[in-house]
Amino acid sequence: MRKWQGISVAVTVSAAAIVFTAGCGPQQDDAAKPAAAALSASPSTGAKAPAGAADGLAQLQASAPGKLGILDNDTLGQVLTDSAGFTFYRFDNDTAKPSRSTCDGDCAKTWPPVPAGDASAAEGMDPALLGEVTRTDGTKQLTVAGWPMYRYVKDTQPRQANGQGVGGTWFAAAPDGTKAAAAGADADADAGTGTGTGTGDGYGSGAGAEQTEALPPLSTVGNAELGDIVRDGKGRTLYRFTKDTDWPMKSNCVDACLDKWKPAKPVDVNSVEGIDPKLLSTYTRPDGGTKQLALDCWPLYWFTGDQTPGDTNGQGVGGTWFAVKADGSLAK
Repeated sequence: MRKWQGISVAVTVSAAAIVFTAGCGPQQDDAAKPAAAALSASPSTGAKAPAGAADGLAQLQASAPGKLGILDNDTLGQVLTDSAGFTFYRFDNDTAKPSRSTCDGDCAKTWPPVPAGDASAAEGMDPALLGEVTRTDGTKQLTVAGWPMYRYVKDTQPRQANGQGVGGTWFAAAPDGTKAAAAGADADADAGTGTGTGTGDGYGSGAGAEQTEALPPLSTVGNAELGDIVRDGKGRTLYRFTKDTDWPMKSNCVDACLDKWKPAKPVDVNSVEGIDPKLLSTYTRPDGGTKQLALDCWPLYWFTGDQTPGDTNGQGVGGTWFAVKADGSLAK
């Protein structure tokens, strides 16, 4: 873990545990910032919204959905919306059987839960798919096929889907409750482990999937140029972003950056191979509270430009992205 320099400390067993837990430094509380930014500026022009516009949008996003709609999106296929045309999203950290919402607090400010309210099925949609779940604050949230529904604060106009793929865990919802996907694309696994449309995951099927099926969730692999580097359970090379910080631990890959660089998901530290489990930790991202795997306090990512297991196409991109070694250092 990160060394404490210039400090002499007498460590008891309990104190050591405390130091380990806090070893990556306090995370900065940026979770509410995306909401404020989205409500104050237009996504296309950056112009400041007129007085009262933020309050009006917030009220709209907290309002009952009314009669639902189905939007045909060129990239995502059919997308479920509220009566005003705002996209519905689902969260991989939630569950459908039983229905459970895990997005609370600051997460719910960025991803406003859709109230159950007066929701009615869209034309051509099975009404039996609609339901509700009781949130931790006692309010009722709309569900579709068991999945809790949300809106996104950066969708400032109807028909937008700016939340698609955020953090690798947020996806537009299709009318049947699955992740929206254009015809011919992977439609999704309801278990919440699929990557969905737009993630650039080339590991979902075919020979690559067969090759990586038996891999541990995190391990090292030899590379002729880089030496031993870290890979995930799908064989994807994991990377560090030099603009991130390890003290305090913080990811600076947000918004458009996440289109190409996907946060690695936390793993069972008891199942890793070739990596000291004590170096692994979890980072809570500011874009909805999603969890990201960190190695020696550095957030880890995989690159959508890597199409097959073992690819290292992200190495050196922009002079800021590098594969990592088992100790968390850069592979150069």
